Amino acid sequence: MGLLETITHPRDLSKLSEQQMVVLAQEIRAFLISNVSQTGGHLGPNLGVVELTLAIHRVFDSPRDSIIFDTGHQSYVHKLVTGRQDFSTLRQQGGMSGYPARAESEHDIVESSHASSSLSWADGISRARQLNGEGDRHVVAVIGDGALTGGMTWEALNNIAADKDRRVVIVVNDNGRSYAPTVGGLADYLASLRPAIDHVRTHRKYEASMTWAKKRLQDSNVAGQFVYKGLHAAKKGLKDWWAPQGLFDDLGLKYVGPVDGHDEKAMEAALTAAKNYGGPVIVHAFTEKGRGYAPARAHQADQFHAVGIINPKTGVAVETPSGKSWTGVFGEEIAQLADERPDIVGITGAMLIPVGLKKFADKHPDRVFDVGIAEQHALTMAAGLAFGGLHPVVAIYATFLNRAFDQLLMDVALHKAGVTIVLDRAGVTGPDGASHHGMWDMALLQIVPGLHLAAPRDAVRLREELREAVALSHAPSVLRYSKGRVGPEVKALERLADGVDVLARNTHDMPGVAADSETDVLIVSVGAMSELALDVAGRIGAQGITSTVVDPRWVLPVPRSLIQLAARHRIVIVIEDGVRAGGVGSRIRQELRAAGVDTALNEVGLPVDFLDHGSRAEVLERVGLTAQRVAQDVVEQVLGTKVPFARPLPGQPAPRTGQLPIL
Repeated sequence: MGLLETITHPRDLSKLSEQQMVVLAQEIRAFLISNVSQTGGHLGPNLGVVELTLAIHRVFDSPRDSIIFDTGHQSYVHKLVTGRQDFSTLRQQGGMSGYPARAESEHDIVESSHASSSLSWADGISRARQLNGEGDRHVVAVIGDGALTGGMTWEALNNIAADKDRRVVIVVNDNGRSYAPTVGGLADYLASLRPAIDHVRTHRKYEASMTWAKKRLQDSNVAGQFVYKGLHAAKKGLKDWWAPQGLFDDLGLKYVGPVDGHDEKAMEAALTAAKNYGGPVIVHAFTEKGRGYAPARAHQADQFHAVGIINPKTGVAVETPSGKSWTGVFGEEIAQLADERPDIVGITGAMLIPVGLKKFADKHPDRVFDVGIAEQHALTMAAGLAFGGLHPVVAIYATFLNRAFDQLLMDVALHKAGVTIVLDRAGVTGPDGASHHGMWDMALLQIVPGLHLAAPRDAVRLREELREAVALSHAPSVLRYSKGRVGPEVKALERLADGVDVLARNTHDMPGVAADSETDVLIVSVGAMSELALDVAGRIGAQGITSTVVDPRWVLPVPRSLIQLAARHRIVIVIEDGVRAGGVGSRIRQELRAAGVDTALNEVGLPVDFLDHGSRAEVLERVGLTAQRVAQDVVEQVLGTKVPFARPLPGQPAPRTGQLPIL
């Protein structure tokens, strides 16, 4: 039995010697490489926080002390030392979450996994502890992987620093090398002194003495004030030379570090000093993403930030998906558009490669801006760029649009800015779970005045609709598409005058169906749901039910032809991979009523719920978004046994709930 198998609770770590802790760290890295390579997941970030996480759990007492990870994808080591060592179902349906999950452990607190929120959580928890008379309990926030670029962290820091008695320890996991560690003999000598000096600086008597001296000098005569100013300037200059702490110091936060995040003993010493201080402290740790795994360290793009199933020895993907991804198609087309139009600029939030802007940036580096994890800033910056005569294309994950809704509404839409927002990973994304499904965007966007929303069904339409989007100069436009590979092209039978594509007509060539009869069902397919919509049409056609399948391409504004088509059908079915409450179906239903069309409409989409992780197919099946289930519902609606009822045929009485019509 290895050491890892003996760890079932964080307190078990206290039994290990210094040398055993080194061995345990090695075992954990081997475990992560072996297991994550079989399931996929966030490998690089977790290899980088092994010693850091172990030190936290050795110094603090979880769950009495609250430990928060920002972002949550760097919590695998935390899971291991809190008793979760079966990674065989990591990120799979019914298995272990890839993020902290309260349902899994009392040691997990924040499971949203959206970056830059941890310090606000820490502020709130520590205030609650103080008000409840539990001020001796610590809150530890581990923040890294770019989360400090988010404005919310600085709002929280400003509030945390205002109260000197709350026990908040902020561990900055600095794996971006934003500050290169100093090298050389003098630097090594100074580094050897730093733990002793940090110990002095975080002692309460030191702080009290400094406050007393400051007050005496400032309250004395002009000479005393002059002495204070000189000493303060000298102290600040020395500290800034000693360590990159100036910004934190200006906020009034005690700073410890920099510390080698892979030296477990040094991390323990720094965290112990921070713990004993009894007030808010920043512990600055340098780490390496992918530490201990050569393929990850050699991966220039992101040190294996997230991987699929890979060969653990080589790091090479076991299976290479065939065909292009939605992201890849967008990346090619936006780069081509940038060549054609010098006014097009790109913006992303710390995801240049994942959202497909890398090729654009390589060709035109001065026209692509990575603003960090700052979606709010990205949208308002885009409005400013548009005012300046450019056409910005903001590419982010659909789930992160939520964070910038106010800016989209008040800075972009209110000012009728010609800004294009491209939403990657829209709809059900799969293994990353509830916080990463891009299922909220279409419902949010319905209430933005003047906004144009497109949902391409295939690669051809993605290229086409992107070009149409950037042609809009006096209104915001949004293009949203799924995660993964693009399916085959779905060709249209006809394109109507306002751009709606008719994909199928299963109507009057059916046996027993009169040529002049009203078509039963209008199926409106939104984006990537076209394959399912066509499958549904085929299934209900086999039951003698006629249908028309259309793809509106642009779901906002609602095309006029959809209203006209709905009037000529007995029922409308809108199939979308967003929440059905307030989604595309709801908007079309409202437009029908406004136009005086009383055709029944059923919104088929995702429930208003937080959907657990699983593959896209598994999640869709779980919520009933399958061709079989949808077709069954449509048949019942046409027969009049399930609401909403299809409009009765001529001479047929209107059905009542539970009553079959007389055919």
